[in-house]
Amino acid sequence: MSKKIGKKEYEAELAELQIELNRIAHWVQKNGKRVVVLVEGRDTAGKGGVISAIKAHMNSRSCRTVALGKPTDTESSQWYFQRYLAHLPAAGEFVFFDRSWYNRAGVEKVMGFCTPQQTKAFLKQVPILEKLLVDDGILLFKYWLTVDQDEQEKRFRERLDDPLKQWKLSPVDVLSRTKYDDYTAARETMLEATHTRHAPWTLVDFNSQKLGRLHLIRHFIANFPDDSVKVTAPEWKPLSGKPRKEHYRVPPKPIKAPKSRI
Repeated sequence: MSKKIGKKEYEAELAELQIELNRIAHWVQKNGKRVVVLVEGRDTAGKGGVISAIKAHMNSRSCRTVALGKPTDTESSQWYFQRYLAHLPAAGEFVFFDRSWYNRAGVEKVMGFCTPQQTKAFLKQVPILEKLLVDDGILLFKYWLTVDQDEQEKRFRERLDDPLKQWKLSPVDVLSRTKYDDYTAARETMLEATHTRHAPWTLVDFNSQKLGRLHLIRHFIANFPDDSVKVTAPEWKPLSGKPRKEHYRVPPKPIKAPKSRI
């Protein structure tokens, strides 16, 4: 596929993929599966956009996005993973983490929000934690969205110039622009420590957000169990007899409030 894709072509292919996603969602609910999707990447990479594209036609009752903010003082005193694990799915649910526990290996490390010892401990613990999750039956997907520095700078500029997107820019985001190489080094260290057989990473090129979404969703669908898309629509039989009309009555006129004597 070319490096650019037209809007109509993109929407047509996305619609086909979303049909498959909807079938998968039915299978997950029917079989009581639990699905966790971690979406990581640099600022402006397109994490929220791809999650929205996946969830667009799923049942919102069984599909959640978790995007945690800065930890509270209480959360900071807890075991690092504790506040994330509280959001894990129940049977039949999808949970998408728009940034996850991998904050510790990325933004927290680069921006000095944690100590080197805390980062080292995290990289040692997280493969063990993820194996426990997978062994317990959770379907775990980990995606890293890659974007070149020129493209990232372009997207930062677009956010700055658009009043409806300026809320996406924080002081940390602005400072991160000068630390592109530091983030690259942190990512490589993270991948080396946490790319495991039971919980592998998948890197997706998101310099084109449309193409990136399509590639990621295709991978997501392809890596579900083979029987996940064999769910058929419920049997539909025509109603017997003459269709009934809805009975209704005109609601009473609203009562006027008495005039105030004050």
